[in-house]
Amino acid sequence: MTVSKSASLDVSGDITAQPAALYRLMTWLSPSFPVGAFSYSSGIEWAVEAGDIVDAASLRDWLAAMLTEGSGFCDAVLLAHAHRAALAQNSVALREVAELAAAFVPSRERQLETTTQGRAFIDIARAAWACDGLEAMVSACGGTIVYPLAVGIVSAVHAIPLPPAMHGFLHAVVSNWISAGARLVPLGQTDSQRILAGLEADVAATAERALAASLDDLGSATFRADLASFRHETQYTRLFRS
Repeated sequence: MTVSKSASLDVSGDITAQPAALYRLMTWLSPSFPVGAFSYSSGIEWAVEAGDIVDAASLRDWLAAMLTEGSGFCDAVLLAHAHRAALAQNSVALREVAELAAAFVPSRERQLETTTQGRAFIDIARAAWACDGLEAMVSACGGTIVYPLAVGIVSAVHAIPLPPAMHGFLHAVVSNWISAGARLVPLGQTDSQRILAGLEADVAATAERALAASLDDLGSATFRADLASFRHETQYTRLFRS
């Protein structure tokens, strides 16, 4: 197997100066990258059944809250700290972030969602883009690796700057939420794209906050979304695993 060498990091965050890095990031965060994201709705399925989400406007509002005040922001903070620890090859700090991230998930199904995707992301990146330093950083986590940590670690060892990795991750997460909502409400493709366009500023603001946040800033205020993830476990008819 060919082991790729990490390019020197462009600290300015200009990924366009690194064509290989841009190529990899676009691939890893594409809907076609096989981490199984299409199987999960992050509780959106229950919210639709309960009548909290009924149309494009209510889906957009629900997702904006999840992004800015819920799991979107928290995952972005964890990604940032994992990326920095992996880049510095600080195994102690990385293990602390990994343990906190594994404990921070609010429900059993969300735990399944993020750990399954995290494991798949690491396994596929390892198989297709083996890279010096990846095994050491994975081992440093000591066990469970949630999805945002996987993205942060793999991006760091491939010398992909943190800002584009962060924006790409949040775009991928929001896109998957919209895809789930569009199938459940249901919505057409144009409405789905309008929601994605409407969340552009929220993604940028969340990324900016997360890049500046400490682990002490972690916290969620989306209680209804957390309840949705709990109640989905006993929902009678389900299309999604969360």
